[in-house]
Amino acid sequence: MATAARVRVAPKNPGARHLDQIESVMERGDLSADLLEVSGSWQRCASELLVKPDSQAAPNIVSDSELRIVREPLGKAIAYAREEIDRLYAIVRQEGYVVLLCNADGIAIYHRGDEAQADQFKYWGIWVGGVWSEKIEGTNGIGTCITEQRPILVHRDQHFRTRHTGLTCAGAPIFDPGGRLVLVLDASSMTADKSHTLALAATKVAARGVEERLFRECFRNMWTIAAALLDDSDEALLLAVDSDLRMVGADRLARSTFALDDERLNRGVPLQTIFDYDRSVFRNHREEDISARFTRVNTGEGWLGLITPPLSGSKGWRSPAEAEIHFRPRISMLRDIPVAELVASNRGGLPPGRAHRICEYINSNLDQNMSLEVLAEMAGLSIHHFARAFKQTIGVPPHSYVLQKRIEHAQHMLRTTELPLSEIAQYTGFADQSHLARHVRRMTGVSPSMLRWAQR
Repeated sequence: MATAARVRVAPKNPGARHLDQIESVMERGDLSADLLEVSGSWQRCASELLVKPDSQAAPNIVSDSELRIVREPLGKAIAYAREEIDRLYAIVRQEGYVVLLCNADGIAIYHRGDEAQADQFKYWGIWVGGVWSEKIEGTNGIGTCITEQRPILVHRDQHFRTRHTGLTCAGAPIFDPGGRLVLVLDASSMTADKSHTLALAATKVAARGVEERLFRECFRNMWTIAAALLDDSDEALLLAVDSDLRMVGADRLARSTFALDDERLNRGVPLQTIFDYDRSVFRNHREEDISARFTRVNTGEGWLGLITPPLSGSKGWRSPAEAEIHFRPRISMLRDIPVAELVASNRGGLPPGRAHRICEYINSNLDQNMSLEVLAEMAGLSIHHFARAFKQTIGVPPHSYVLQKRIEHAQHMLRTTELPLSEIAQYTGFADQSHLARHVRRMTGVSPSMLRWAQR
């Protein structure tokens, strides 16, 4: 009896499988769950943009002269974005990510990445100068974010072009104070596997921080309100109010929530048409943040607000440190501030708003050498009176508070990162690794290495 011939079918390579998947989606609409998020982009790539999925064309990189031209009008925005980019990179760097800040055309105008891997990043185009519009590169975390104006994660096979199926890209839009998309923040990796959802979450927070900085800078001479529903169901939004308590600025979310547009805001919309509130909060505390409750007109919804006075204030001038604090994002801390915090101050201590502002400055600059003179200047007191007032208000002397916060931050980094102890010491303001170890051991009773192991 004849033996049937056995034919071995060679398995398809990943590129061929990806092309089959695209064909299946385009012709029969066979969408798997992981492709739902990018289905609209795939349709655009195939039907409108005519992107070739099997193209092996190298990334489009602009020249240095072109890069200078596109960066020039965004210089101030880049400056305000750097701190948020640094914070994001500290979170994702251990997973091999590069962080890109791109303009509205998808051109990477600023980056943070491992210079030792620069050649690899440049090969894939995920480096400064890379162009990531959907029209050129198909579905990706930057171009698709620009087109759909929403945060998006494009993980490996979700890319339309086969060449990019080894990449992971998490992009989040940054809107200017007028609600127009002006930048995209992206975290991209050639190797990320399980960390991509964390990368997207961290990128969204950082992008929102950049937005808030741009908004506060734009309306530096107005009252700025960060507000959120008390039931914690929605993201916080931003409003700018003039001296007559008319809304003259609103971020993208506020415009959508309260039906505000440029025409209405240019005329000025009375804040009382949206919220019932105590007007006296805008007459007091001219130099400190004020927390307050608002009630939405006609709905009775309760809102929590954090009001920041104009930067000029009663002094007419602010130190660089105070200006830096003025622009610092507050949305992330809004839910943690009791409404009654700024109502009254303890006799002999710091006003609660000023104490909060100084503590915020300390917490945001733990890696810096903070002198008592600078903190006292921010409080408008002599060094002796400031030290006494700080201890009465906070409960510990300024030096002890700074040390406590540095150790808490070091513990957080030990728990959430793989950074060497020497780098953690640098990021948390300790002189060196042994200095960090000595204080951690004194507070916790164990060495940093043991603490890292125990908290895993």
